[in-house]
Amino acid sequence: MTKAVRFEQYGGTEVLEVVEIERPDPGPGQVRIEVVASSINPGEAKVRDGLLESLFPTTFPSGEGSDLAGRVSALGEGVQGFALGDEVIGFSDDRSAHATDAVVPAENLVPKPEGVTWEQAASLNVAGTTAWAAVKAVAVSPGDVVVVAGAAGGVGLIAAQLAKVAGATVIGTAREADHGFLESLGIVPVAYGDGVAERIREAAGAAGVDAFIDTYGSGNVEVGLDLGVAPERIDTIADFEAPAKYGVKADGSAAGAGAATLRELAALVADGSLSIPIDTIYPLERVAEAYDHLATKHVVGKIVLRME
Repeated sequence: MTKAVRFEQYGGTEVLEVVEIERPDPGPGQVRIEVVASSINPGEAKVRDGLLESLFPTTFPSGEGSDLAGRVSALGEGVQGFALGDEVIGFSDDRSAHATDAVVPAENLVPKPEGVTWEQAASLNVAGTTAWAAVKAVAVSPGDVVVVAGAAGGVGLIAAQLAKVAGATVIGTAREADHGFLESLGIVPVAYGDGVAERIREAAGAAGVDAFIDTYGSGNVEVGLDLGVAPERIDTIADFEAPAKYGVKADGSAAGAGAATLRELAALVADGSLSIPIDTIYPLERVAEAYDHLATKHVVGKIVLRME
């Protein structure tokens, strides 16, 4: 038997429960992972709430979770390149990562570098590939000035750092309590809210702003346009009406998903180029509390579930 998160109907965190189910066995081309850690993401909460039913219809009872890190515990027929006990990073395509065991296709897995913690490894897929896609979408180049709106969140922190790796000066909007942390990563912090465009102009100086990544919504696309950023160099993962209205981009995890991106991100964490801050770690049994915490939006980095 294994433990897994399940919900029987759409709703708030009260519908989540941890139940015992049969331990899954891998089919051809699949690998079973003994999950050590799995992170949580805002999109998963929207699926549970029923807000994304038209895009991601749910069959009940539903599992939950995409990101995972753990050890290989069984190999399906035809799987090569992995051995029992291997430490891996990966993702589930069928909402099964919030469990003590998960079965995923072998192509969804990459080796976990030795210098990457379980919590960091479990936080890389959704947030990391989304950030990677956003940075690629706005074509960050050396010398650019890039604004990341919501720079202290799970996606924003990674996007800001990836833009720095690409050679940009990065300005990040965040609440003032997070400014010191952003500065420690080499990100220029500005407070969000009324007057944010003027504060960004002051921080950017004569160079102006070349690209804008919106991870928060709430009018940030309009801020980017007001700053004179070309629509093709604005990417939003939070304002779903802006692409049609303004011609901006909306590249997110779908544009960056895949093992190749995951491998690249893991290597950056291992060599110290990318920091993955962990806000809070919860045991699997407290998954509802973890999502309640996420809903406060006062999170720096990632929230992680530990299975052991």
